[in-house]
Amino acid sequence: MQPSPQPPQSSGIELVEMRPAGPLEGVVTRITGYRETARQHISMRETASLTVPFILSFGEPFAIGLGRAPTAADRIGSFAAGLFAGPVLIESFGASHCLQIDFTPLGARRFFKIPMYELADRMILLDDVLGNDGLALREHLGNTTDWKSRFALAAGFVSSRIGDGCPPSAEVREVFSGIDASGGRAPVSRLATRAGWSRKHLAERFRAEIGLGPKSVARIVRFNRALAAARAGDKWADIAAGCGYADQAHLTREFRALAGISPAAWQAGLA
Repeated sequence: MQPSPQPPQSSGIELVEMRPAGPLEGVVTRITGYRETARQHISMRETASLTVPFILSFGEPFAIGLGRAPTAADRIGSFAAGLFAGPVLIESFGASHCLQIDFTPLGARRFFKIPMYELADRMILLDDVLGNDGLALREHLGNTTDWKSRFALAAGFVSSRIGDGCPPSAEVREVFSGIDASGGRAPVSRLATRAGWSRKHLAERFRAEIGLGPKSVARIVRFNRALAAARAGDKWADIAAGCGYADQAHLTREFRALAGISPAAWQAGLA
C-alpha cells in the first residue's frame, strides 16, 4: 500500500489515504488519516453508502447525527458504525484527529465477528465493539507519529482478525454480488430463488451478515449509481430512467431520504 498525495495544508485539513492490497482486498476499501490543523467549524454530510467505518480518534471527538443535525450530546470519539439507509451529518471544530478504516459490508462481518444488525443504524464505542484489543490498538496508533507506520499497524491488525473471522455464507455473497452487478435493480425474489432460500430467510441472513435486508442494500446501491451518473454530468431525467426509478420525482424522494437534501442542493454542494 502507498499513501496518496496530501491536500494543501492551507485548507486546515491534513488528509492521507491508502488503498489496501493483498489479503485486505474485498475486506477494506481504504484507510484514511485525518487531522485538522486550524481552528474552524467544519460541517460535513455523507450520503447513504455501503461503507462500514471504524474510527480510531486521537483528538477532539466529532459530533455525528444519523439522519439529523448533531448536537453537543452526539460527540463520540473512537467507534464503529454499521450500515445506515440515510444521511450522516458530521461537525468538528478544528482539533479532530483520527484514523478511519472503511470496510466493505462482507469484510466487516469477518472483522467484527458479530451479527451485523448490532451495528446497523447506530455507532458503538471502541471498547464495546472490540474490547481491550481495540483499546490497545488505539493506544499503539496514538503513540505512532507518522501515517505510513499507522497504516501498517492498522492493516496488520485487520489481517490478524480476519484470519479466523466469520466469513459471510456463499449464498449471501452470491446475492450481494447479484444486487451490486445489477445496480440494485435485480428482483430480490429472483436472487433468493437462485440462492435456494426463501425471501424471509434471505432477509434474516442478510441482516445478520450485512446489517440491512437485501431490499435496503439494493436501494443504496441504486442510489449510489445515480450519484455516480450525476457526477459524470448526466441529466436527472436520464439518471432516473437509467437507474430504474419510476420517474424523476421518485429519484427526488430517494435523494431526500438517503442524502437528506434535494438533487439540486446536492449538485450545488458538489460544485
